[in-house]
Amino acid sequence: MKRRQQGILTGMPFMANIVPRTFVDDLNRKIYLAQAPARIVSLAPSITEILFALGLNDQIVGVTDFCDFPPEAKQKPKVAYSHPNVEAIVQLQPELVLTPRAFLRNDVLAKLEQLKIPVFVVDPESFEEIPSRIQLLGRMLNRSATADALAMEMRKRTAEIQRKMQAQPRLRVLYVLNSQPLITVGPGSYIHQAIGLAGGLNIAAEAKAPYPHLNMEAVLREDPQVIVFPIGAAEGIPPGEQQLWRQWTSLSAVKRGRLHQIPADVLNRPGPRIVEGLEQLARIIHPEAF
Repeated sequence: MKRRQQGILTGMPFMANIVPRTFVDDLNRKIYLAQAPARIVSLAPSITEILFALGLNDQIVGVTDFCDFPPEAKQKPKVAYSHPNVEAIVQLQPELVLTPRAFLRNDVLAKLEQLKIPVFVVDPESFEEIPSRIQLLGRMLNRSATADALAMEMRKRTAEIQRKMQAQPRLRVLYVLNSQPLITVGPGSYIHQAIGLAGGLNIAAEAKAPYPHLNMEAVLREDPQVIVFPIGAAEGIPPGEQQLWRQWTSLSAVKRGRLHQIPADVLNRPGPRIVEGLEQLARIIHPEAF
């Protein structure tokens, strides 16, 4: 009997009974792993943080330029970011590449599949999916106990924050993902859900895209009571751009001095620290609840 090779099973007919070592990613692609991979390349800071949280330090052989947490991640070999270097990935001889969908170009995927390097897309679109994806990776990488405990703790902390917010009024919130042009979060993004969990009402709740562009006419019409800027060394809104918002003196957030900052890496990364970001967001919107 011919032994089944470890690798990708993509484009296969749907199987009623998926074998235990077959996993379905966020592009609905199935991969089969005969055993837990010993060499992993991560193409997103959030995925890198998950791998470290699961105790897979030694299995991580490549990361992106922006993978900076925990500090040990900075010491890992780099394979670029939004434009992954296929040659650099191949040289690291990975047994698995983990990536969000936004940074996986078709040519990169085709090349890696041609070389029999399994690629798995991890791209949660809702807040609830983040701990679930951690558990999925735990099953893939033989870290189920650690992943389940982490996911349970994340859900417990989220529920505690929700309880604190139940008695609070909903305040209109604008989350400035990018200021020039103005991009925010909308339905279909986990940050949109986080705003609701944190006691806010996203002013872009009627948008048709997860990360919609807004014009100032729409912002003035919706009149946010709280404006939140992600900040950080590698990503976030620069101080000068934040100050420009003070010219819009008719906005309730400007009148009341409710322009706030939040570390981008705890809220813009769908990983283990997302509940920390949720709590910081809740403290910004409703400090009186804490």
